Amino acid sequence: MYLPSQFAAHDPAIAPELMRAHPLAQLISVDGEGLPFITPLPLHVVEEGGGLTLLGHVARPNPHAGFLRERPTAVVVFQGPQAYMTPRVYPDLTRVPTWSYLAVHATVQAGIIEAFEDKDRLLKHLIHDHDPAYAEQWRSLGEDYQRKMMAGIVAFELRVVSLQCKLKLNQHRPESHAAMHAAYQAGNADEQALAGWMQRLGMVVPTPTGAA
Repeated sequence: MYLPSQFAAHDPAIAPELMRAHPLAQLISVDGEGLPFITPLPLHVVEEGGGLTLLGHVARPNPHAGFLRERPTAVVVFQGPQAYMTPRVYPDLTRVPTWSYLAVHATVQAGIIEAFEDKDRLLKHLIHDHDPAYAEQWRSLGEDYQRKMMAGIVAFELRVVSLQCKLKLNQHRPESHAAMHAAYQAGNADEQALAGWMQRLGMVVPTPTGAA
């Protein structure tokens, strides 16, 4: 993606944090006609040995599994909080609207997971991420049923080989940061999240607790 230097995340911990906080990713491969084929799916992030691996699965009838076997290189996109920003926040009038967003793009190498035990481990990771209370119910379903369910999916690991993390928050317009932060702080959940990121990145000075 287009990544001007002022929008690049310099802290390597930010990308995995965003990936975990916004796990529904877009997995993008090339189909047989050379066009992008996109599957939205939740992914589990594994940090190990200084690298990142993403675990996930698709339904067996989904042709995406075949594309990953034929062409293992793919792209994964994670979208963090995002929101419109009015030009009214600028001190001068010769400005245009913009859109703020946080995003992670990862180039990956896919490997198909075949063994029952490895598929089971992958599913337990996803259950733990999103519905830990379901774990006991899954274990109680019996191995025959579990094997039947696992036969209906294609599981895979996506080894991250390169990563881009973009934090587009108008860092290059310091004259508008205070007004922008105030506008986002009074907005919806995504806007409030962006206000929090502005504060975290040192773009605004936090207001002391109890201050007027």
